[in-house]
Amino acid sequence: MTRGFDTAEFRDRLARAQEAMARQRLGALLVTTEADIRWITGFLTRFWESPTRPWYVVIPAQGDPVAVIPAIGAPLMARGWLCDIRTWAAPDYRDDGVSLLADTLREVAPDGPIGTPFGLESHLRMPLADFARLQDAMAPAQIGTDHGIIATLRAVKSEAEITKIRAACSVADRAFARVSEIAAPGTPLAQVFRRFQMLCLEEGADWVGYLAGGARQGGYEDVISPATNLPLAPGDVLMLDTGVVLDGYYCDFDRNWAIGRVTPATQSAYHQLLEASDAAFAVAAPGVTAADLHGLMADILGVGPEAGRLGHGLGLQLTEGLSLIPDDHTELRPGMVLTLEPGLPTGEGRMMVHEENIVITETGAAYLSTPAPREIEVLG
Repeated sequence: MTRGFDTAEFRDRLARAQEAMARQRLGALLVTTEADIRWITGFLTRFWESPTRPWYVVIPAQGDPVAVIPAIGAPLMARGWLCDIRTWAAPDYRDDGVSLLADTLREVAPDGPIGTPFGLESHLRMPLADFARLQDAMAPAQIGTDHGIIATLRAVKSEAEITKIRAACSVADRAFARVSEIAAPGTPLAQVFRRFQMLCLEEGADWVGYLAGGARQGGYEDVISPATNLPLAPGDVLMLDTGVVLDGYYCDFDRNWAIGRVTPATQSAYHQLLEASDAAFAVAAPGVTAADLHGLMADILGVGPEAGRLGHGLGLQLTEGLSLIPDDHTELRPGMVLTLEPGLPTGEGRMMVHEENIVITETGAAYLSTPAPREIEVLG
């Protein structure tokens, strides 16, 4: 897999963004979050873990994007395709890039309104006090919604993006195949978590952006908890759910194992989860809605709305875009990447969840993760 993207990939994204901006009569788009900035620039760094500094990219109605960023990021941004990189010495408690950003917006969009993501999953990654100062500086021009332009464009992946997600899935596939090396009756769950992350790195992950799971008799209590030191015991169901990152793109799927022995109830629940996932995969195609997939899986599982979402979009972030819930009527389109994540209660406050990663094609769907074994693997 080739690292990064050709400049042509970013120019295509820019062209599609500017076409959508023209339809909405926007003079510029302002993006402030890690994923949105990386989508248009390719700027990949772990430095986003530091919340101190804000970062901005302005996409004009015509011409190339302008980066307005702290000076510490200039060398890395200059390795990408952007040429216009404007910096300030951050953090600056008196004017942390606000004046520079306002000047840039006035320059590239003197007449048109400015859009920024307003919809689900969006947030403004700058101090609210600075945003108020920016609005005052831009008056009478207004900063409002981008009409969903960025989210809509990001939802459909290019072949180059799909290749990266598939490669991330392959890393997790290989790590999951080695879980028997690190998990057995008596192994503390926290040790399994630590060693699984080591396996992911050994198999080629840049980092492990997400790992959750659980292990209890007949199932687990939830799917988001950190690990405890409770040792694995015969009759436990172990689940690991990982989002490894490779060249900036996530996978997100899980696998289940039986510890020591498998009970008929666990085997039945496992088969039911696979049946639901298989059925959703079989019908996933352009024009089918997120709600359609949810309804199909919920019927097979015998669960209602309390089951929550049964899958979601995936890409630059662990979860992005659509949700497989009854109220999401987003139509699937070729190039969309999503998870199928059926879950069902197994009694006594326990549950089991199964997850796969797929991509929508012109005629249906294709797996990005290797489908789980038809029978649950027993460890120990």
